[in-house]
Amino acid sequence: MIRSSESVPNAPRDPYAERILAHRGHDRVEAPRSVAVIGGGIAGIAAATGLAERGVDVTLYESQPQLGGRVRSWPLGDGRNMSRGFHAFFRQYYNLRALLRRTDPALDRLTPVADYPLQTATGLTDSFESIPRTPPLNLAAFVLNSPTFPLTGLADVDLPSAFELIDLHFPESLEKYDDESAAEFLDRLHFPDGARHLALEVFARSFFAHPDDFAARELVTMFHTYFTGSAEGLLFDVPVDDFNTSLWDPLGEYLRALGASINLETPVDDLHPRDGAWQVTTSQGTSTFDAVVLAADPRTSRELIAGLDADSASVAHLQDRTARRRNAPPFAILRLWLSDTVNADRPAFLGTSGYTVLDNISVLERFEATAAE
Repeated sequence: MIRSSESVPNAPRDPYAERILAHRGHDRVEAPRSVAVIGGGIAGIAAATGLAERGVDVTLYESQPQLGGRVRSWPLGDGRNMSRGFHAFFRQYYNLRALLRRTDPALDRLTPVADYPLQTATGLTDSFESIPRTPPLNLAAFVLNSPTFPLTGLADVDLPSAFELIDLHFPESLEKYDDESAAEFLDRLHFPDGARHLALEVFARSFFAHPDDFAARELVTMFHTYFTGSAEGLLFDVPVDDFNTSLWDPLGEYLRALGASINLETPVDDLHPRDGAWQVTTSQGTSTFDAVVLAADPRTSRELIAGLDADSASVAHLQDRTARRRNAPPFAILRLWLSDTVNADRPAFLGTSGYTVLDNISVLERFEATAAE
């Protein structure tokens, strides 16, 4: 939900942002209803919050010791914390920021990162700090200032393909990209070779996909979201402390205050529909619910859906769809604890391209309180 800038601190600035209301449904559930939410990542927390706020009896199951899913953090036992690396919260993430406002109305637990330069193995570096926030001025300024996107390359760009990045309608426009890879789309666009890392490798890795497997529809969607579909700009915020201290633990307490039950370190072993209800089995036993929200990772979702009895075409179709989903490729986080602060001229976040397995370097002491301490 987007509210006006007069009533909300840190409100969206895009004057063309359109507020689209979901189907109203019920402000409160009139009869007792119980729902199991499987998965305690962002999707699971958001679903549990929306349901619990309307009086639904929510039980959330999370296999890890903390909420947050892929964006969780966990203690190392000596005062330090670990996580799965750097995650940014762009200003156009309206729904996510509305969720965070449940426990942080002014978003004081987020702080901006002024720039996130992208450095290639050739030594060239692109910066977003001085780029205007409103399209198409942002695109024009970026091309004029980018050392990796030469002006001479504009002469070869295929204009009809380029306009596809601007004139995009969800979800109808995306059908045209079925079976086309991001690399094939950039070939059709005649995108400059020196700048392909900006549109392919960086976007793909940011969304946990190998560049060779990145789909054109995902590339076009991301490009539109960040460059041409919003006047929020390319800047983002990060938590002022580790993810769970800043974000997920407060939301967990918020859910408990609403009456929700949160079961950590409780993976769901089996899921079964029976007599118009759902049976959810964990190591604690089997419980029955009116409905289930499946917000688990792809592997867990596949296993649970594969275990359903394929007694209807809809279940068989769902099993077929989930069977074709793959988990993102594995990645590693190397976190170094140094004897002194990092030099001030180093950026807080540096994206890279062409350095084999290296994706980015983050200086967490700049914004994470526990790391600084």
